Amino acid sequence: MTQTDDASPGVIDAYAHLLQEGSGGDEFLVDDSLRDGNEALAQRVDALGVNGLRARRATVRRAIEDDGITYGGAPGSTRAGRWSLDPLPTILPGSEWQRLQAGLAERAQLLDEILTDLYADQRLISTGVIPPEAILGHRGFIHQAIGTRVPGPNQLILPSIDLGRDSDGEWTVIGDRSQAPSGAGYAMADRRIIARAMPALYRDTPIARLRGFFDDMRFALMDVSPHHDRSPKVVLLSPGPDSETAFDQAFLSALLGFPLVQSEDLSTRDGRIWMRTTTGDLERVDVILRRVDAGWSDPLELRSGSRLGVPGLIEANRRGHVAVVNPVGAGILENPALLAYLPQLSRAILGTSPRLPAARTWWCGDAQHRREALPQLDKLVIKAISRDSGFVTRFGWELSQEELADLRTRIEAQPWAWALQDPVSLSTVPVVTNDGLMPRRLVLRAFGVARDGSYRFMPGGLGRLSTDSSSRMVSNALGGQAKDIWVLAADETAGPELFTPIGVATAQLPGLAAAEVAVAPRVADDLFWLGRYAERAEAATRMSIVADDLLADTMGRTGSLGAAATRIFLDALSAVTTVRASAAEEGVGHDQELLRKVLVGPGTGTISYAVRHLIRSSLAVRELLSSDTWLIVSRLSRVIEPDEVNEDQPLQPVLAQVLESLIAVAGLGAESMVRDQVWAYLEAGRRIERAQHTVTMLSHTLAEERSPVIEGQVIEAVLRATDSVITHRRRLSAGHSDGGPVQGALALLLSDRTNPRSVRYQLDQMVAAMSHAPNKDLDERIAAVTTTLATMDLEELTRGKRAALRITLGELGTELHELAAEIERVHFVRRANQMSLTGGGLVIS
Repeated sequence: MTQTDDASPGVIDAYAHLLQEGSGGDEFLVDDSLRDGNEALAQRVDALGVNGLRARRATVRRAIEDDGITYGGAPGSTRAGRWSLDPLPTILPGSEWQRLQAGLAERAQLLDEILTDLYADQRLISTGVIPPEAILGHRGFIHQAIGTRVPGPNQLILPSIDLGRDSDGEWTVIGDRSQAPSGAGYAMADRRIIARAMPALYRDTPIARLRGFFDDMRFALMDVSPHHDRSPKVVLLSPGPDSETAFDQAFLSALLGFPLVQSEDLSTRDGRIWMRTTTGDLERVDVILRRVDAGWSDPLELRSGSRLGVPGLIEANRRGHVAVVNPVGAGILENPALLAYLPQLSRAILGTSPRLPAARTWWCGDAQHRREALPQLDKLVIKAISRDSGFVTRFGWELSQEELADLRTRIEAQPWAWALQDPVSLSTVPVVTNDGLMPRRLVLRAFGVARDGSYRFMPGGLGRLSTDSSSRMVSNALGGQAKDIWVLAADETAGPELFTPIGVATAQLPGLAAAEVAVAPRVADDLFWLGRYAERAEAATRMSIVADDLLADTMGRTGSLGAAATRIFLDALSAVTTVRASAAEEGVGHDQELLRKVLVGPGTGTISYAVRHLIRSSLAVRELLSSDTWLIVSRLSRVIEPDEVNEDQPLQPVLAQVLESLIAVAGLGAESMVRDQVWAYLEAGRRIERAQHTVTMLSHTLAEERSPVIEGQVIEAVLRATDSVITHRRRLSAGHSDGGPVQGALALLLSDRTNPRSVRYQLDQMVAAMSHAPNKDLDERIAAVTTTLATMDLEELTRGKRAALRITLGELGTELHELAAEIERVHFVRRANQMSLTGGGLVIS
């Protein structure tokens, strides 16, 4: 091993000394030598040294934050956790992967045959190959799904298999995931991050790419459509943005190009599933990629209290009107009791013993199994056969005698509910820590897809790690890290890992026609409010920057005319944001407290509140947002965190960073979004919010007569906050503002069709945006507000005390509020709560 400048002994030599005997070996070193394919990685590791590796780890962490990758819930939720990824890939030789893939494909075929039989003829049960209790006692067996089918030769379309390398060096199956397997999206996200963190290694290593797997998945889902009279409508059914794997679902949706939907986006009519749209039309759904667990997927036939599922889904599937992937009921294959019988099932069904070994398993419902396993309970892995039973897998050797005795009693009371398993040693992999490389145990999750009667697997999969080298517990929920798994391939099969949300063959791309793709009301609502919150945050930020400048200019001159103008503008900021400083402070301290509260206070009008809800709305539609947009949103969320803004910190730099990010978000929308319904609702939200903010600010600044000096300073503050001051000055200098500064400012901000900040401009843009989802009532409402603007006599309204101006601006604000409500009424009507009516089998939705 080589030596490095900052570590003695070398990083790899130090790691070799830490490896434990009796494990499944190490994926990097074997007998102090590098495993095949790791030479380039080893050179890079020793070249980087400990300091360089720590820097790469920091790069990965920043990339995860920028991409908004989470596990456990949405950012800001109590369950949210940042995804954790080690910067070093784990490398598998291509020849080893080919052997492993053959075993995986064979196992998937076997599981498919079992699943097909259990929900059709049930010969495996009737002939006694599988004990009935092992199936009927498992919560994954859904009686209501008997007789349902996925069109085509396979029923298990997306198998997932967890593996570990045992002490004999063989990859061994630990468990199967068939309910709603997660992680494929994380695997692609990990690959993209490691490619950025280790660019030279990634570029120079011939590895099999992942993109083809997602193309296969896309076509596989389209192939199982029950209807072939048109291009099939495929949707990904998600529990929502609070799901622990919400990122995985949204990223997978973007990779496949299929809409991410929730229960309320779908409706059941005439035994068919339809997707609701903002125009009131319904689009027939042909295939549902299900990420909602089976028990929650149909409140009509399963859990009646579920708000995650689609009433009538199983009946629509039963009638052959919709395909569900994986099928409702596929969770039975996750039953560890089946592992005890798979060798004989393989011989009975496939005529051969399994190529891929599995951890030896005993099902306690079998008396012989129970007699063999219970005496060695302290050496086995103890599992409930149903994952949702509430029992957490335990390791017998970690339990006290009292705990073991209690478990024996529970097992003997309900033996059918338990399975015992030999532990798999699990190989280790090097993980970057502050002190160098440390070993962690690895579980590999492999992802497969059924195409044309056979199974293909993602080259590599998702690596998951234990929290320490001694534990065999691998769980993201417990803080385990992930690993990018590289499979070596021939040079000609390697290429750039492109991220394209289309997922179709390149030859098909030129034929893609521009077409209006409808969105569901929930999605439109989230887009609309995403636009509103982005504009609300930007407007409050602009006002705060101007207010902070005014305070700095008038500091120490409390009785001056400038201070009076500053007070007017600060009061306007307080009114617009509904934020008040505490009465205990006076003078400059009071005003600085106000600005800080506007930035990071708890109120609904603060910048931080708007940013948090901007992020919340973004999460709900993140499959529709570009990676550049999410990068900006993620950075914005870090800038605005209250802990990052201390009391002694100047506000201007923070406000400038916030404004810079918000301008970037707006710029991406203006220059990078296709003009379709997604853009239209985002744009409409931004425009209505800007119009309302402008009218409210004018009502609290220019709707009262003041001395010329004070008024001049207030006008300039307003124009600076609306980015219109230069235009106003130029027009005054050129003599194009006959009515004077006030009238000129009002004209510029209310009725000027050429000013992107004017109310009239917002209405014109709204008309253009909503042409993508036309509605006569809405068009008439916009026209009415436009007429109000056009008939305003600013010369008359600015005379005297301007009471008429206050009234007119108030009326205009009311009309804009009603316009926003009309947009929501027309386009965003959400589905009512589900109610099951017993006896008639009807569902009101």
